[in-house]
Amino acid sequence: MAPRFFGVRGMLEGIRSFFKELAETHPKWNFIYIYDPVQTERVLDGLWMTIQLSVFCVILSVIIGVVGAWLQGSPHRWVRAIVQGYIQFFRNTPPLIQLLFFYFALGQFTPTITAADGWTVEPIISNVGWAIISLSFFAGAFNVEIFRAGIEAVPVSTQEASESLGMSRLQTYIYIVLPLAFRVSLPALNNNLVNLVKTTTQAIVIAVPELLYQLVSMYNDYSTAQNACMVLMFVVYITLVGILVLGMNRWERAMRIPGYGT
Repeated sequence: MAPRFFGVRGMLEGIRSFFKELAETHPKWNFIYIYDPVQTERVLDGLWMTIQLSVFCVILSVIIGVVGAWLQGSPHRWVRAIVQGYIQFFRNTPPLIQLLFFYFALGQFTPTITAADGWTVEPIISNVGWAIISLSFFAGAFNVEIFRAGIEAVPVSTQEASESLGMSRLQTYIYIVLPLAFRVSLPALNNNLVNLVKTTTQAIVIAVPELLYQLVSMYNDYSTAQNACMVLMFVVYITLVGILVLGMNRWERAMRIPGYGT
């Protein structure tokens, strides 16, 4: 074990030395986050925040889409009007403006709590919370329409058959309509969720310490690291989106019913 440990440690030291020398000989390619432990920690913190932001937004936006699509079929006109108003508002305004509106406008009405030190006053919803809420509602508006289209692809006779067996409208939706609609909706849902993951970078405008925020701060401190930071940004998002697309494609194949939907 010891020789292997020292071999790995020596290899890591060699990599750090290589990139440190590269920064000295080619100043425009300063991969400081590889050989400087402090900057490495900043990148890891930013990456972890990006992953958390993406996961929470994806889950919440799908929930919003599922619930919103069900409410669109409500027998009450005012419920359908509210859902339609929500869709039009979030689909027809830029997500960047929505982030600023939620954080600076609605954030002014957020209740506050006193911190443990007894002096600092903090809002109940932080900038990270507002980013999750805003981006989830933005993507959720598109998900509502995606699931609505999937629901319309389910034959009416199938829904009538479930109702004839005594199932309520909610039971029909959960056990019959939604599983079938999901299969039809997955390709479009895949595209929207990929777009959502990429849109999380806009959280930088309300100082959410995700990856882009950390990398911009880094090359503001070390101007020679700009190119290296953007390379890392590109690689990380290609990887995140690739993992999401791979997972969605496998889920789509697993849920495929021969002769139905996709």
